Amino acid sequence: MSEHDFLKVALAAKEAAAELAPLPRAPKDAALRAIADALVARSAEIVEANAVDVARARENGTSEYMIDRLGLDAGRIEAIAEAVRQVADLPDPVGEVIRGNTLPNGLELRQLRVPLGVIGIIYEGRPNVTVDAAALCLKSGNATLLRGSSSAYSSNTVLVRVMQDALAGTEVPAGAVQLVPGQTRESVKTLMKARGLVDVLIPRGGASLINSVVEESTVPVIETGVGNCHVYVDAEADLDLALEILLNAKVQRPSVCNAAETFLVHAAVADAFVPRALAALAGAGVTVHGDARIASYGEGLGDTVVPVTEEDFGTEYLSLDIAAAVVDSLEDAVAHIRKYGSAHTDAIVTRSVTASRRFVALVDSAAVAVNASTRFTDGGEFGFGAEIGISTQKLHARGPMGLPELTSTKWVYTGEGHLRTSEGTVIASCPNA
Repeated sequence: MSEHDFLKVALAAKEAAAELAPLPRAPKDAALRAIADALVARSAEIVEANAVDVARARENGTSEYMIDRLGLDAGRIEAIAEAVRQVADLPDPVGEVIRGNTLPNGLELRQLRVPLGVIGIIYEGRPNVTVDAAALCLKSGNATLLRGSSSAYSSNTVLVRVMQDALAGTEVPAGAVQLVPGQTRESVKTLMKARGLVDVLIPRGGASLINSVVEESTVPVIETGVGNCHVYVDAEADLDLALEILLNAKVQRPSVCNAAETFLVHAAVADAFVPRALAALAGAGVTVHGDARIASYGEGLGDTVVPVTEEDFGTEYLSLDIAAAVVDSLEDAVAHIRKYGSAHTDAIVTRSVTASRRFVALVDSAAVAVNASTRFTDGGEFGFGAEIGISTQKLHARGPMGLPELTSTKWVYTGEGHLRTSEGTVIASCPNA
């Protein structure tokens, strides 16, 4: 990729952002519905391109869990299109008054939501992110520069072409959705250094990708985090419920960031719970990386229970593996989560209101679940529509990032000829009055 190639798409996005920002809701919603219809109508073309990526991934020895994230079929494309329609149905955040009042001097003051401008998205593997990100950015009045992984380049190229073709027949400029050209590391570096052309970068992927973008980018970054999520089974847990929650959190879809990667069990219920949990997890094909106390319950389960390492406790497996430990108190569980967790999503299963409140107060994560699976930390499940990512930082946005998180604000104040003087505020006289 040449610098000229990048500048061409970046400038097109910047121009489109200026045209898109003042558009009202109706043309944006119409554009999104046109994209959804086009995705379904051209699904065969998309699946054909995706098959090239999947075949290449298999040739390269990519795990089946990662291929699952990469793969598209007609059903998944329909689901992606439906997510776009859901975004169209959501309220438009642009123009929302965050706060406002009339000052003592008579100035009317308002703080309004406005688009960020041009948003760069750097992400791995999952081509559905290409559409989700473009849809959310468009609805919130932003243009987007998409840089997916080279493993999904064929899929992403066709998806962006389909979206641009759909936009060509709407009031939204087709340049609002752009694919960063090139498949090498250089294209990523160019995007990260495009300060002045790109207003914000959002990385989505593993720890190495996120850390690289945060450390090397000169463009402001909204940091999305890895998902080392925990399920803590408290001394007063309903153990039947705890088992169902644990299995759902780990097994329902292990290759996503809100899947559980560690479970912790209070010593008071370990005898009753751990053998059941180990047997159920083994039956679901899960390998448990357990501490000595967990391992003591693993007799007869063969290699489905293996010794845990320090590294295991900090690992986002994204596979049918889970770390496990027995703890002596809720405070020990919290200490473990604080030491090894990624501040994404952590859950407690308990019948004690006191324990749940203490856990919620002490666990400093973007989302905390009480008697529910970690799998609900998701923009769609929270009712936000498709999300742009899950932020684990504390500035600007935290947790699932929906439409409001893709806006900034501006202050608007309105007067009647208000002038600021050393004596205070005066109202300018109007000679024609």
